[in-house]
Amino acid sequence: MKALVQRVSSASVRVDGETVGAIGRGLCVLVGVAAGDTQEDIDYLVNKLVNLRIFADETGKFNLSIIDNGGQLLLISQFTLLADTRKGRRPSFTGAAPPEEAEALFNKFVQACRQSDVKTETGRFQAMMLVEINNDGPVTVMLDSREK
Repeated sequence: MKALVQRVSSASVRVDGETVGAIGRGLCVLVGVAAGDTQEDIDYLVNKLVNLRIFADETGKFNLSIIDNGGQLLLISQFTLLADTRKGRRPSFTGAAPPEEAEALFNKFVQACRQSDVKTETGRFQAMMLVEINNDGPVTVMLDSREK
C-alpha cells in the first residue's frame, strides 16, 4: 500500500460538479492499494500517517503531527500510484489490487484513520474526480508499507 501525502492549507474533491469531500489545514493523501495488501499494511500506514511530523512547531521545525495540530485528512483512492513504468511508454497497473479488493481495503484504511480521532473526508472510489489541492510548503512525502 502506498500513500502520497501532501500537506495542504485546504483541499477538496468533486465528482460530477458536486463536492464530495473537503478539508481545511491538514493532509491530502492519495492512497494506492497493491495486490496482496493486508490489514497489516493498513495498520502500518495509518500509524505512520497520523504520527508523521511534517507540521512546524513554534520554532519552525517539523515537530508536529496531524494529531498534534488538529488537522484534517482528505483520502483519495489512487490506483495509478502502483504504475510500473519500467518497460515501454504505457504504464502497467498489474501491481494494483483488483477493484473489489482495493475498495474494501481502502474503506478499512478510511475507518482506521477516523478511529484515530482525525476528521477524515474522502473522494469517491472509482469515480473521475477533480481534486483541488492548495499545497502548503509545498511538502510532499511518499509512504510505502512494503518499505518498512
